Amino acid sequence: MSKKQKRMLYRIGGAIALFIPGMILEETPIGMVLLLAAYALIGWDILWRAAVNIRHGRVFDENFLMAIATIGALALSDYSEGVAVMLLYQIGEGFQTYAVQRSRRSISSLMNIRPDTARVLRDGSEEEVFPDEVEVGETILVRPGERVPLDGIITKGDGLLDTSALTGESMPREAHAGDEIISGCINQTGVLEIRVTTPYEESTVERILSLVEEATDKKASTEAFITRFARWYTPVVVIAAVILAIVPPLVTGDPFSMWIYRALTFLVISCPCALVISVPLSFFAGIGGASRAGILIKGGNYLEALANADTIVFDKTGTLTKGSFHVASVVPAEGFSEEEVLFYAANAERYSTHPIGRSILRAFTGNGKTTDDTDVHALEENAGRGISAHINGHMILLGTHDLLTSKKTVGIPAIPHVGAVYLSVDGRFAGVVHVADEVKEDAATAVRALKERGIDETVMLTGDSRWIGTSVGKSLGIDTIHAELLPQDKVAQVETRLSHQKEGKTLAYVGDGINDAPVLARADVGIAMGALGSDAAIEAADVVLMTDEPKKIATAIDIARKTMRIAWQNIIFAIGIKGIVLVLGALGYAGLWAAIFADVGVTVLAILNAMRALHVRE
Repeated sequence: MSKKQKRMLYRIGGAIALFIPGMILEETPIGMVLLLAAYALIGWDILWRAAVNIRHGRVFDENFLMAIATIGALALSDYSEGVAVMLLYQIGEGFQTYAVQRSRRSISSLMNIRPDTARVLRDGSEEEVFPDEVEVGETILVRPGERVPLDGIITKGDGLLDTSALTGESMPREAHAGDEIISGCINQTGVLEIRVTTPYEESTVERILSLVEEATDKKASTEAFITRFARWYTPVVVIAAVILAIVPPLVTGDPFSMWIYRALTFLVISCPCALVISVPLSFFAGIGGASRAGILIKGGNYLEALANADTIVFDKTGTLTKGSFHVASVVPAEGFSEEEVLFYAANAERYSTHPIGRSILRAFTGNGKTTDDTDVHALEENAGRGISAHINGHMILLGTHDLLTSKKTVGIPAIPHVGAVYLSVDGRFAGVVHVADEVKEDAATAVRALKERGIDETVMLTGDSRWIGTSVGKSLGIDTIHAELLPQDKVAQVETRLSHQKEGKTLAYVGDGINDAPVLARADVGIAMGALGSDAAIEAADVVLMTDEPKKIATAIDIARKTMRIAWQNIIFAIGIKGIVLVLGALGYAGLWAAIFADVGVTVLAILNAMRALHVRE
């Protein structure tokens, strides 16, 4: 709980402590003092904001409405009513504030993609410095397991790069001398020497952090519902009260004092207690119901935006797929069987710690087979390219298309396939093991459920190759697919879609990785996978799916729409009853306490209706 929230809690507690004895002693001077003290404690900030807004030309807002309604009650010597109205309003606002203004930790502090040091080669020796101290043109050294601190070109060495944190690409990328390399990715194998081409402040890591900050600034925050309501409700009741105070006595000749009293009564009656309590409470109950379903929604404004979503944009890896490898297929060459290809591949990878190697080994041993009895020796790893070994007397090569081609393998296909591991036996092409990222069990169901709920378009943005992205997207029924994207490309895609967004409709983005943080912050509603997602993504998002199930998106939309229906039911009911009482009050048939009774009754019914949002049916 923030200091501001704690102060408000103390103020509410203090006001209640003054209000209860003050109401009991209302007819005495002590009671009046206690009630006025309670009013000052709980209402001073509302009065101050109303005065400041009037000075800046913003008159008709909820602060002004609350100010004139409660001051009117005090002017009529109805002190307990004035305090009660202000107290109820502040409690209702407290619910909304707690939901909407949930504090977030700094995204930048969670961005562990930023390397702390760089190992630079100077005068023939290694020197560890801060990355911003390395000059363009200098050479840095990156060992296996280390994160690349600066953008550059590899001058020496080969390796495999884990770029998932930056691009979302599930498959490790080969890196060789002459290749460009970006900061933030992890070198998995081999020692790399890199000539720096970009200053630290312009590096990929720093650009991602800047993208998050800029996206957050650009994001249009959904205005508090009660503020929009007050914008038209307040001037209507104020103008009506002024007319009631002036016009009838001019027409009938009655004393102005009688109609001014009625106008003040009218203003007090007009204070929408049922609304200022039940509407925020509806949102709060909706958020509570969502949390029971494993969905964390960080504010009532995001519930409202989610209810209006018509475009859902997905990341792929870790969102629609599990982010873990499995053997999708084994395609043997002529003269070999699937069993042979998988046997040689698994035994070559028997000591591997690489995720692709482990997936091949799992596929072989998953059928109850073992590599223990196989004769494997002279096993050598060619960093970033593959493995060579002697297995049961045969010379085996397992790895990239480039590796087998360089060894003049006979019969190897001319065109390489993405996600393929190639095998040669005694210099002859033996087959291909296709490794892919596994699609989540409920991904297709999730996409179908969104279409059933009237979502106009589903989109997938991924850093993976076009072939993999298209394959996954089409299998799930995604409408539009964009692949081979960097974080800034994803932001650009979302920016373009937001610029063409229909009036009153919103765009939701679903992601899980550090690379998704800028887009999650920029979208109208950012939805993060909470169980396995990165801290940065969870902090940047507005909605977090704690179970990592894509089908929960449809549940979240159902909850949001139900909450909005309940909120509108309360609005229509409260305004309808309020309108009747206002007319009776203007005609002198409804006294102040009769209006209070009607308002409290409506408030209780509206609160009970709001509580329905707590019950979620998936």
